[in-house]
Amino acid sequence: MPLPRKPLAALLLAGAVLAACAPQDTASDGNPTAASTAGGCAPGALPTRAAGTLTIGTDKPAYEPWFAEDAPANGKGFESAVAHAVAEKLGYPKEKVTWVVAPFGTATAPGPKNFDFDINQVSISAERRQAVDFSSGYYDVRQAVIALKSSKAASARSLADLRGAKLGAQVGTTSLDAVTDSIRPTTRPAVFDSNDLAKAALRNGQVEALVVDLPTAFYITGAEVTDAQVVGQLAGSAKGEQFGLVLDKGSKLTGCVSGAVDALRADGTLAKLEKQWLSDAVSAPVLQ
Repeated sequence: MPLPRKPLAALLLAGAVLAACAPQDTASDGNPTAASTAGGCAPGALPTRAAGTLTIGTDKPAYEPWFAEDAPANGKGFESAVAHAVAEKLGYPKEKVTWVVAPFGTATAPGPKNFDFDINQVSISAERRQAVDFSSGYYDVRQAVIALKSSKAASARSLADLRGAKLGAQVGTTSLDAVTDSIRPTTRPAVFDSNDLAKAALRNGQVEALVVDLPTAFYITGAEVTDAQVVGQLAGSAKGEQFGLVLDKGSKLTGCVSGAVDALRADGTLAKLEKQWLSDAVSAPVLQ
């Protein structure tokens, strides 16, 4: 005996309920995957802070070579260019993007954000993931040591050669982690609220060497502290550290933003922008 047929409308409703109740795919870190949110990534129609506008945060000043002229909105510098490329992928042209100031320390702290995503050389880490979401990585990070050419640290050829030096780095960064974890100096490192303060300390001899990411190291020594040099990069800094875009914890945009970053890596855009804006950071000897 054939079963009674249900009305088509009832079947459609049942299917919709099941889809709505289906578990969302998640990555191993707990963030939504790009695939899980692909259906909700309609260009220019994301659930952003301001409807129809994408709000991007970064610190001030915005340092070169990541930005240019301390003007993140101009699309110049690696991170400005990456941010606008991500925005375009999401359906937000430059005129639909708003930039806001988000200090480094507050961008990764718990609590509501004043941005949809933040870009500010923030390394992805398990500790930070407890407070914020991250996109896929958009840049593979290497840490480097710079020192005045006249200092003893400038002639270092190994980590052991640096352990007796007075070192410094910006607070809350993986550069500072690299000082304490990789170099392990015998003297407590100096910690600075900004790279500007760190550079001033290097100039006036408060520290013998600084640890910063490699592109910043080449920019500082080439354009800002020209009597300094890149001593070398840290051997442990090439093991998977990446910069990621920062989002509010549990953001509905995380999967879509990661999908945009992944697409830019796959089509060669990230590599092209890195070559265009970070080409001076070619290589440096590895300190082991």
